[in-house]
Amino acid sequence: MGKKENDLISDRTERTVAIDGFLEKCDRPLEGYATVAVDVIRASTTAVTAVATGRRCFPVPTVEAATLMASEFESVLLAGEVGGNLPFGFEVTNSPYEMAIRTDIDRPMILVSSSGTRLMARLEANGPAYVGCFRNYNYLIQHLAKKHNKVLVVGAVTRGEFREEDQMCCAWIAEGLIAAGFRSEDDETSRIVERWSGAPHDAFLGSASVKYLRSTGQERDLDFVLSHFDDLHAAFELHRGELVIAPASHLDNLSMHPRYARNVLVRTIPRHRLEDRP
Repeated sequence: MGKKENDLISDRTERTVAIDGFLEKCDRPLEGYATVAVDVIRASTTAVTAVATGRRCFPVPTVEAATLMASEFESVLLAGEVGGNLPFGFEVTNSPYEMAIRTDIDRPMILVSSSGTRLMARLEANGPAYVGCFRNYNYLIQHLAKKHNKVLVVGAVTRGEFREEDQMCCAWIAEGLIAAGFRSEDDETSRIVERWSGAPHDAFLGSASVKYLRSTGQERDLDFVLSHFDDLHAAFELHRGELVIAPASHLDNLSMHPRYARNVLVRTIPRHRLEDRP
């Protein structure tokens, strides 16, 4: 089959995008989709930030899974929360601010959260899976448009709510794909995209997640999210339980750290870039 014939088949392939909220029992079939896990406050932002500093990151669904995996490493950073509480034996909560300022990047991080890391594990088990947040949403759109024809963007549901910050990030990713030629797969996707189209960066401040951060003295994480939009030009992909930077990320501001490669090429943002912008 010649190149022209291949191109015609590619042109006829319908490209679609959908938005959904993750629940423990999700009826939507995931086969055939490239999926994106979004938990802006805070699992996806924390995981992406950790990998961007050069740290290895392993999102896991439960504390038990984290404890089991920790036995495989000599020095590991256990990070996360369950129900807003720091699990016993964990060193740091699910904080993107902390990940940006820590200097012990040689220690792999095992990350647990109430909903975000469970979502990541669920999506990776069903095919190509990425992690998105406001830091990398724009580059992620470009990467998905080049690599995939069907995309499902899934927001973490916390305490039964598909929260505003996750709706907004999912909507921006879907809107970018629609602008690239994808079709909205259903009316709910179109509604969410329309609701958040053109919204200012702080449009999600009425979210229960924001109220939680403020009421527990964790405003630094909120400030971090609000001050880091579209500053990472890389797509972050889940690969064999590890979050890595996708091999197609070839922009000039990425530098090579070969020792962080695990079966795929990993590129990371130089550490000083994040430390200058906590």
